[in-house]
Parts: sequence; structure tokens; C-alpha cells
Amino acid sequence: MSHIAVERNRRKQMNEHLKVLRSLTPSFYIKRGDQASIIGGVIEFIKELHQVLQALESQKRRKSLSPSPGPSPKALQPAFQQNDSPTGMGGGSFKELGASCNSSVADVEVKISGSNVILRVISHRIPGQVAKIIAVLEALSFEVLHLNISSMEDTVLYHFVVKIGLECELSLEELAMEVQQSFCTEAIITVL
Repeated sequence: MSHIAVERNRRKQMNEHLKVLRSLTPSFYIKRGDQASIIGGVIEFIKELHQVLQALESQKRRKSLSPSPGPSPKALQPAFQQNDSPTGMGGGSFKELGASCNSSVADVEVKISGSNVILRVISHRIPGQVAKIIAVLEALSFEVLHLNISSMEDTVLYHFVVKIGLECELSLEELAMEVQQSFCTEAIITVL
């Protein structure tokens, strides 16, 4: 008898929590009213909120690098960081290889993920910039498998998953620099 009461209480709590999650999540994320749809919608909403947070943090970093309203010549000298640290995934000892190239115009981050490369670019919205990045990737023997674009006000986050071509001999740092260079031509035009 007590087992039945415990299970009934657990289901009641679960339904209450699901109601709260559903009320906190915009309705277009939740397609149906079943538990799996509610949880899936909440996951997508949290992922989007995470991307917006990262875009805002990057925007704050760029503003601190460039106190003037327009890009400065400093934007043409990007700063590199090489990432070679253990990931928090499952507490394993896998290494995460990556590089980033940051400037006051854009932050570019490149990571290896299996046989693919994850490329994240955060910048101010520049018309035609995504086409420039895709052209750079294709010229360097990369194939774009997936592209996700998130924006908030004048900041945009491009998240690419690209397949490494057999002809490609670039390092991660060189790839980050090539993508950064696609912004630098825009910065020179804007400054002039």
C-alpha cells in the first residue's frame, strides 16, 4: 500500500514540475503536451538561452577591447588562444583540441569534434558576412554540414559544423585566422 502512495506522490510531483517547465517555456518550443515534448522543448529553449548568453558575453568582451564606436586598427591584430584542456564530458580524460582568434570585430573559435570541425563566430551583424565565411570554408576544402544562426540586437552567433576535406592541410589556428580575415576586409572598409 505504501509503495502505491509513494508512486502516486512521485507522479504528482513530476506533473507539477512539468507544468512549471511548460509555463516558463515559450509555447512555440513545445509542439505537444506529452512529457517528452515538454522536456525536449525546454532543452531547446535552454540551448538557445545559452547561445544568447555567450553572444552577450562576447559582445561585452568586444566592447571592452574597443572603447570607440567603430572598429579600430587594433581589430586587424587578432589575439590567439590555443585550447588543449580536458573536457568535463563524463569525467573522462579526452582532450579538447581547439584554437580561438579574437578581435574587437569578431571572436572566432575552432574545435575538433571527431572527423568534423566546430566553428563558432560571434560578431556584430554585418550583411553578407555568413556568405563570406562559407566562401572561405569552401575555398579551404571544408564542407558545411550544418549552420545555426542566432542573433540578439546587433550581435550574431554563427555555429558551423564542417567536414574536413582530404586536401585540407590547415592547422586550427590558421583556420581561425582565415575566418577572422573575412571580417578584416570589412573592418578596413568601415574605417575608411
